[in-house]
Amino acid sequence: MSRPVIRRSLRSPAVRMSAVVAGVVLVAAGCGSGGSSGGGGGGSVKLKYSLWDDNQLPQYKKCAEAFHAKNPKITVEVTQTAWAQYWQNLTTQVVSGTAPDVFTNSVLYFPQFQKNNQILDLTSYIRRDAVDLQQYQANLADVWTRDGKRYGLPKDWGTMGVAYNKEMAQRARLTPQALDAWNWNPVDGGDFGRAVAAMTVDENGRTGLEPGFDKNKVKTYGLAIAYEGGAVGQDSWGPFAVSNGFQYVDRNPFGTKYNYTDPRLTQTLDWFAGLIRKGYMPAYDKQSTVGADGLLQSGKAAMTIAGSWMAKTYTADGKVAFAGMPTGPTGRKTPINGLSDAVYANGRHKEEAWQWVKFLASTECQDIVAGEAVVFPAITTSSARAEAAQQAAGRDMRIFTQPVATPGETFVLPVTDQGDRILDIVQSAVDRVWLGQTDAKSALGQANSDVNALLKK
Repeated sequence: MSRPVIRRSLRSPAVRMSAVVAGVVLVAAGCGSGGSSGGGGGGSVKLKYSLWDDNQLPQYKKCAEAFHAKNPKITVEVTQTAWAQYWQNLTTQVVSGTAPDVFTNSVLYFPQFQKNNQILDLTSYIRRDAVDLQQYQANLADVWTRDGKRYGLPKDWGTMGVAYNKEMAQRARLTPQALDAWNWNPVDGGDFGRAVAAMTVDENGRTGLEPGFDKNKVKTYGLAIAYEGGAVGQDSWGPFAVSNGFQYVDRNPFGTKYNYTDPRLTQTLDWFAGLIRKGYMPAYDKQSTVGADGLLQSGKAAMTIAGSWMAKTYTADGKVAFAGMPTGPTGRKTPINGLSDAVYANGRHKEEAWQWVKFLASTECQDIVAGEAVVFPAITTSSARAEAAQQAAGRDMRIFTQPVATPGETFVLPVTDQGDRILDIVQSAVDRVWLGQTDAKSALGQANSDVNALLKK
């Protein structure tokens, strides 16, 4: 799930914790490195499969082993590379003809791959093999379609919550029940805003709610967010803006007009910028080398916005728990973001690649993924297995699953053309807000015009 989306997102915040490293797992070693058959010659085939999340490498190694046991003439080489390098490599490889046969795809890059005919239309394969699209969590399958054609099958999903330091919340007299019932608004911040202030502590022990609080000498910030939220703010401003009534685009997927000048968005961004000015969140330039993850885990921040895929990592030492997103003026909202696996259109072994994609999207593989208790697989029965595995490990994941079961509490992040360029334009504008150079309305006016001009090309 998946920033996306700028991270794993897009996902994932999980990858911010990884260095740019690569890992390769070759299943059924000994097969020829290039493969010898496109499917009809009877020889062995080696597929290359790439992903970015190191936390999920072990379960996909297991899936590859299970797949090879059923298809002994097909070997899968699984390669893991961290987020930034992953996309840098891939966008070059799809042009040069050296891309892996199958790769994990993000909604951020899906439109450009599809538009450039770099990923395979799977519609005929799905129909031929009668893949049941109803087995997946609602709305996930249709994200990967365009003009009646389907370019991927759902892999997993994630929603967002608030990760908080339990001891710091207790000191601020905030109970888990109070946190789960909190609200938010862009005027005074509501319960959430008061919680941020209460958990902000200066070097003299005064909280942000107390007279004499020194914003220039903060020991613990009440909140740290991913300032590099790109065009959607998946793990920062996005859920709050949508809970304030904001809609990213005129339609989704493949809308033609973004709404970045909507006052319901600019109010939200300005509210967050106000937290920086008050000393309740770290200055953008001071956080950039550490990140929200590092601040929370080091005790320098009391809360952050994080995805369900981070629950296992954050709660490992028992210091951090999760609360649901606060309820905004239009209700509680969280993005539901998923990934798919794409087949490279210029690969030599399309039939074998499809068989691997179909296996990845099957109950057999997704149940293996569920057992590792990292992400929620896209198949609903496998999702239930994952939640049970999390529960068995002492992690209550209801704050992530309840919104999915509650109508109106989840939304799908925008899927449009020019996603990577839109990300850069919007991020540059929002950077100015975080740095205190201007307000959100001024920053986003030109950005919105530039973004919508791109969609007309």
